[in-house]
Amino acid sequence: MAEMDMELGWDGEITCNSKNFVELPPGDYDFTIDRYERSYFNGSEKVRATDMAIVYFNIRTPDGQETQIRDSYILLKSFQWKLAQLFVGVGLMKEGETKGMNWPALPGLSGRAKISLDPDRKDPSKKYNHIEKIYPKEDTGSKPAYKAGVF
Repeated sequence: MAEMDMELGWDGEITCNSKNFVELPPGDYDFTIDRYERSYFNGSEKVRATDMAIVYFNIRTPDGQETQIRDSYILLKSFQWKLAQLFVGVGLMKEGETKGMNWPALPGLSGRAKISLDPDRKDPSKKYNHIEKIYPKEDTGSKPAYKAGVF
């Protein structure tokens, strides 16, 4: 059961941890992964039912506003391009490498993504931030970049 589906008692405790929605202009933004959740995709006309991960990305704009974007990762071979993009984007994999998905390592990792602002499919008057692409994490290695004349 997903955390959001847990029933609260009348005297239950709640936490105010919501992030305000910020309509991001389309472009490239830095992100930090807040958390991930194990979930289940119930299937559709095109994709069969299967396990799914929901990843929460914290985005900070250059002017200091913060928002959170939630993205789903369906655990099917046909979606391995998107899964690999996530793990390469935070530096847990390198391009062309075959490796297990280390979900517990995601929280706190950062990267850069192309964000779009897309209309809702059912109500085009509503718009949502969407992660269009996660860029590969630059491998800076342990050596500083070479600069001529600088020691």
